[in-house]
Formats: sequence, C-alpha cells, structure tokens
Amino acid sequence: MKKLIYTLFFMLIPMLANAQGWPEKYPGVMLQGFYWDSFSDTKWTKLESQAEELSQYFDLVWIPQSANCGGLSMGYDDLYWFSDYNSSFGNETELRSLISTFKSKGIGTIADVVINHRKDMGAWVNFPAETYKGVTYQLLATDVCKNDDGGYVAQQGYTVGPNNDTGEDWSGMRDLDHMSENVQNNVKAYLNLLLNDLGYTGFRYDMVKGYAGSYTGMYNKHANPTYSVGEYWDGNATTVKNWLDATKVDGAIQSAVFDFPFRYTVRDAINTGNWKSLANTSVMADKAYQRYAVTFVENHDTERRSNAEQDPIKKDTLAANAFMLAMPGTPCVFLKHWQACKQDIKLMINARKMAGIHNQSTVTNFASQNAYYANKVTGTNGDLLVVVGTTPDAYTSTSRYTRVAAGHHYRYYLSNSMNTAWCGLPSGTYDKAQKAKLVAVTADANAKIVYTLDGSKPTASSTAVASNTEIDIPMGVSTLTIGLLLNGSVSAISSYNYNIYDFQPYEITVYTNADNVGWSNINYWTWGGDGTHAPTKTSWPGDRITQTTTANGKTWWYKKFTINKSDDYVNFVFSTGSGSPQTVDIENINKDTYFEISTEKDGTKHKVNDVTSTITAIEDFITINKYNNIPVKVYSIDGRLIQMHETGTTAQEALSGLGKGIYIINGKKFIVK
Repeated sequence: MKKLIYTLFFMLIPMLANAQGWPEKYPGVMLQGFYWDSFSDTKWTKLESQAEELSQYFDLVWIPQSANCGGLSMGYDDLYWFSDYNSSFGNETELRSLISTFKSKGIGTIADVVINHRKDMGAWVNFPAETYKGVTYQLLATDVCKNDDGGYVAQQGYTVGPNNDTGEDWSGMRDLDHMSENVQNNVKAYLNLLLNDLGYTGFRYDMVKGYAGSYTGMYNKHANPTYSVGEYWDGNATTVKNWLDATKVDGAIQSAVFDFPFRYTVRDAINTGNWKSLANTSVMADKAYQRYAVTFVENHDTERRSNAEQDPIKKDTLAANAFMLAMPGTPCVFLKHWQACKQDIKLMINARKMAGIHNQSTVTNFASQNAYYANKVTGTNGDLLVVVGTTPDAYTSTSRYTRVAAGHHYRYYLSNSMNTAWCGLPSGTYDKAQKAKLVAVTADANAKIVYTLDGSKPTASSTAVASNTEIDIPMGVSTLTIGLLLNGSVSAISSYNYNIYDFQPYEITVYTNADNVGWSNINYWTWGGDGTHAPTKTSWPGDRITQTTTANGKTWWYKKFTINKSDDYVNFVFSTGSGSPQTVDIENINKDTYFEISTEKDGTKHKVNDVTSTITAIEDFITINKYNNIPVKVYSIDGRLIQMHETGTTAQEALSGLGKGIYIINGKKFIVK
C-alpha cells in the first residue's frame, strides 16, 4: 500500500513537470542511500529489496555514481559514462531493475553526477572512447583545463586545453574544461542517458565548486530534470546562494543546493550546547532561496569512517534529524541515521507529512534559549511544533497542540486544529510484540479513536478508545486502520501495515579456509550489526582463532556468533600473523557461511570466496519442519530477497508458487523442481 497515511493529506501535490531546479512547495523527503565504502550494504539488489519500506517514507533516494570506475570505487573517480555500468554496487541489469522498482513504488532515483573531473586510463589524458546510440563520445587532452594540477599536466608534454579552470582545481584527477564544446556535448549526452535511458529522476552534481555555476545551469536547461542538487561545500550562506544565482538561465535558478550552512549550524548548536544558535543563517532560513535548500546533518564526507573522525555529528543524532525534518527545505536523511534511528525518523516523517510541511513552509520561533529551541512550522494541513535541546520539556506548549512524538532531546507536537488521528507505531517489521499508542489531535476532549486490525475502514461502531490509549498489535501480518471519532462522525482515516514476529536470537558459525594462500594461522576482526560483535581482543587484528573442523577434506577455522535481531549481522576481516596480509572487508553475514581466502587481490588485500553452497547440502523442501521462532525469508540464489513470511511457516509453504530453481531460506538451500 503506497503511502496511504500521506495520500490522505496530499490530494493537491503541486505539478512537478518542467521544474526549474527543484519544485515549488515540494513536500518530499530524500534519503542518501549509501555511506562511505557501503559496497555490500547498498548493492543495487539490496536497495531494491527495501523498496516497499522506503516508499512509505521517502520520495527520492540518492544512490552512488553507477558506472564502472575501473575497480572498487564509490564512484568519484569516474571512468565510463556511456558503455559500462558494471559498478562496485552491481551490474547494469540490477541497476535498471532498482530504478524501475523504485519508480513503481513512487520513489525517484537521484544519480550522482561527477563531471568536474574524469579518471584516465593510465596515461594522464587517455580517456575511453565510448559509442552510444551510434555516436562515439570521447574526451581529449584538449578538454583538460590549462592550469590543471597547477599546470603540471601541460608540463608533461600534453597539449591540454587553452582555458584555465572556471572553478577550484582538484589534483586527484583531470579537471575538465567546461568551456570546451566537446566537454559540453559529452556531458549533455551523458545526462540524457541517465534521465531517458536508465530512468533516473534527477541529478546530484558532485563538487560544483570545481566549475562555474553557469554550466550547471546550461546542462539542466538542456536536460530539464525535475530535481537537481549541487554539492557546493561551503559554510557561508551568502556564497552558497551566489552559486544558486550563477545557475540562472533566463532569470531562473536551475538547481537546488545542499545546505552546508544549515548542517554546520546544527553541528555547532549540538557541540556547544547552545541551542539558540539554530537561528543562525542558512539557505533554508532565507525565504527567497529556501525552495532550493536541500538540508542535511550528515553525509558520506562528514561521517565517521573507521577510525578517521572526518566531521561527524557525535551526539544528539535524534535531535539533529528532528530539527531538520520539521523545517522547510527538502530534508535528506543519511542512510546510517536511518538504519540506527529508524523508528524515530519514521515518526518524524509521518508528522511532517501529516502537517503538510513543504520546502517553502513558514517558520515562527516560539522559544530561543541555550537549553532548548522551539519553532512552529506551518504546513498545508496544520502546524508542526518542534522543540529540541538539552531540556526540551522546559518549554511548555499551549493547549493548542498535542504531543505526538518524543525522544532524546526532541519533542514533536501537532496543532489541534488538524482534527486528526495519530498512531505512535509506524508501519514496518518488528521482532517482538508491539503496542500502538493512538492519539486524538483535536481540541475536543470527548474525541475518540476508532480502529480495525483487518484493513477495513473503521466506522462509528468500530472499536473505540480514548486518546493516548495503547492497543496490542497481533503477531503476524496485519493492517491497522484508524480514524478520529468526533460528534458521531469518523474522519482522518489512515492505515499502518505491520509484520510482527516472535524473533528469537540464533547462533551462526563462520568458517574460514586459508589453503590457497598458505596461512598457518588466522585472526578474525569483527564489527557491525547491533554492536555486540566486536572481538574479545579490541585492538587490530582481533581474535586469534584456534577452533578448527574438517569439511570436504579441508580444515576450517571457525567461530560462533549470536544474531540478536532480524536485521543484525557481522562484518569480518581475516588476517594472519600480526594482521598482515589481510582480506578485503566481508559484510552483512547473518547465517552459517564458509569462506575460502583467494590468491586474487584487490590492491594489497586478498579477496574472499563464499563457498557455502559447495559445503552445505541442498535440502528437499518437503521434509523441513516449521520455522517457529524466526521469520521466514526467501532469497534467490544471487542474494535478492524474494519474499518474507511470518513465523510458523514451513519451507514448502514459503516456496509455494515460485518457479523452478534454487532458493535460500534462513541460510539453507532448497530446490524447487
């Protein structure tokens, strides 16, 4: 069911066709669907398997640059534009399937567009020649800026372009001369491929400080994307707004921009404990520009990466997101925050959309103190009051508001004039029994909430409860439909879908064989999941493994781990000696798995082959017992989640109706003949 709770309140969403840079009064929310080195976690197939859940909360998902970069890459060393879409996140078929599935669920996919610079094929200016729809596209040495790398490239004897860079130089790769007609033609064709062939909805332009804003305007005027956002990394709001103005064509701004000033304002307020500094200047705070503000509080460049600090939000992640999701602009949630704080972020998005907050909503400050900060944001359906700070309860809302969500250092209230029904349990999958708090958002003290649990529309004679009553949600799959009962009439009907399982923690064993590389001992460095999987020896290279077993005539080191939640997992690096040599990262393991360390390397690190299928038998699904304690997840042989069933389902029932082939259920293989 596509966003039923929101559809009821957004019958008049503005037309988005021919949008100039970003739509007016846009009510959507975006997800940054990756983080640094998220190669396993954000494979195209894995993102696609989450489409149903994501579609209930997000309207746009920004994914990594999707073409081949010549090796393991996040996409910022772009090599191919037209001919090779086998990337570190999946192949072209999987990419097209992801974009198509997202579109069918109402999600627009935002492409990461890297055109400031280009990777060469090993000879400074040797760019690939690619043929697309009968036309060959290739950048030449003369398409490189004259002063690239301080003129170093020209000093190597290459005949580069005649023009200096129109933006900041970057020494990592060849900076492209956007004054070149050949560069412009290549870029325009590339953007056309992204929009009209692959099916992307819009663009996120990387490092737009590297070339004049007028070229973003030129390219968008030609491609006409509904959504475009530039990464102009600068904390000065005036400078960022100047870039927006530089994109104008015929007097109209052609792109939105990431609101770095907003991000730094939130970071500083949290780090200093001075919450009233949230009033500081940002693009979002300027009525003339807020339509073009894409707000965020964390991204792949600011997050904590392994032991490197970067510039992360170190505390109050909930308060940071609560402030962002209540305010104008288009909020962009960071994937790691979504994963870690999903329950709260779902409630925040529900409240935002229920109130009808959009990117040009009006803000009124109600309180500005060092210890707390309160804003009223007026949407198309009502007001959302957000309070954040060390002591949010020190601010007392008036009787005109009802609290609907609360967490560490944040509070959300909706205006009683909305006369609506609120559910405190967002749609989703849960590992244990749940209660849903039903709240009447109205000034009428006699109002009640009526509800059904079978998806049927509630009436005045349906089960009724007083406001702030918690009801039990049954185990299994159910649809809760609620409405506000006021003066004998039911209104504001909305639905919530639940999959609730009696999840029980289970044990997995991870086996490793090093015969191919001749290692005489092995270490496991482990992390991830719910945070309980760190090695006993907390310094690199982790735990020396001593337990071994024999399978298929080989000796395997092994260690057991407990999976504590349905979305729990363990990440690994295997190594020998004092930690060198080592393997690449192995991520998201939640079942018995056998790994062989390969002689093949990615750089200096050994690759690893999952050989579980050659060790474990393929079972006849008819003989298997019921899975009484855990949900039944059915995967294809290539790792795609096909479907999920409630506890008590047999493998035979789970596989019923599927075509011939091999499937994986909870770590075991089954064949359908």
